[in-house]
Amino acid sequence: MSPTNRTVVVTGIGATTPLGGDAASTWEGLIAGKSGVKPLEQDWAAEQAVRIAAQIAVEPSEVIPRPQARKLDRSAQFALIAAQEAWKDAGFEARAGDDASVDPDRLGAVIASGIGGVTTLLDQYDVLKEKGVRRVSPHTVPMLMPNSPSANVGLLVGARAGVHTPVSACASGAEAIGYAIEMIRTGRADVVVAGGTEAAIHPLPIAAFGNMMAMSKNNEDPQGASRPYDAGRDGFVLGEGAGVIVLESAEHAAARGARVYAEAVGQGISADAHDIVQPEPEGRGIAHALQNLLDRTDLDPAEIVHVNAHATSTPAGDVAELKALRKVFGDDTDHMAVSATKSMTGHLLGGAGGVESVATVLALYHRVAPPTINVENLDPEAEANADIVRGEARKLPVEGRIAALNDSFGFGGHNVVLAFRTV
Repeated sequence: MSPTNRTVVVTGIGATTPLGGDAASTWEGLIAGKSGVKPLEQDWAAEQAVRIAAQIAVEPSEVIPRPQARKLDRSAQFALIAAQEAWKDAGFEARAGDDASVDPDRLGAVIASGIGGVTTLLDQYDVLKEKGVRRVSPHTVPMLMPNSPSANVGLLVGARAGVHTPVSACASGAEAIGYAIEMIRTGRADVVVAGGTEAAIHPLPIAAFGNMMAMSKNNEDPQGASRPYDAGRDGFVLGEGAGVIVLESAEHAAARGARVYAEAVGQGISADAHDIVQPEPEGRGIAHALQNLLDRTDLDPAEIVHVNAHATSTPAGDVAELKALRKVFGDDTDHMAVSATKSMTGHLLGGAGGVESVATVLALYHRVAPPTINVENLDPEAEANADIVRGEARKLPVEGRIAALNDSFGFGGHNVVLAFRTV
């Protein structure tokens, strides 16, 4: 098999999210239909129009030693926690080189963030204004760099084949995983640690998103605020956390006897060329990404039984995605169980594609689709275009090979669709 046709598989998963401090507890929360959205209790929240968010379930201070944490932005802290779990879950016992089963020159890291070290940037600017030049942390620049999470994960595992940071707003995490798949498929690496992270729960992003009318202001009912596909949805809920997977060539995984969760079939990418923040209303750009995926892989639409949708709970975006699915797959969408896990985790921006890829892989591995919660009055357009998993988790077919999609879209018109398949 030529390097450009190498099969890529998922051998490790890790996460830290509003539902749990690891992948197992996050998955348990998703299947149970648990919401991670809570009121913001910080002093600054009182003057905000939006006073809710999906905050991390387990603070990094409970996991990362304080001296190390002081040199890392929260986004990098989340990424390290998820990457450590994924690396161990994949069966690697030490840093590349020390673990003889992986060559550091054949190991990569691709961790994305949509905003990067925004909390460090804003907090250190406050220090500069209030306390003066000499009090600004000397670690500020390496903390606020968008590539800081990826660089730190690369240092953690000893990656020397390349360390990369795609930045495509809310599509960043998915784009990172797609990039990692291509690194392996084209022969640049045998193993890549990939995913997304975000830590943007801060007064400025909250105020900015709130003022552009993108976020839900349902402060009285935090756990019911994120409601994709509900006719009364009024915007997304900001979340934080990270999701990371270990990708590996099938040959490399087999040679070391690794457990395989799923095959990473490939990616489809496009751009809307429509508006800086609004999605193309008919889903044409998304449809192009879906078709691009089909054209570049051996994926059979009949295999696709599940979609982890981008579905942020905005009036325009949720329906455009479903229109695109119907446009490309036609009646085949009738057997695709569509889940909107942001109803439980909130929207992790650049971290969304990472966390939702973990959820998609686990949905295939356990053959069960998580529910979409808070859908009390299903939007007629959603009902007409897709089969939404509501209320309770749904079993997926137990026989044969099945596949699932993970959709991610971002401001700027970025569209990324990832496909995974059982092995």
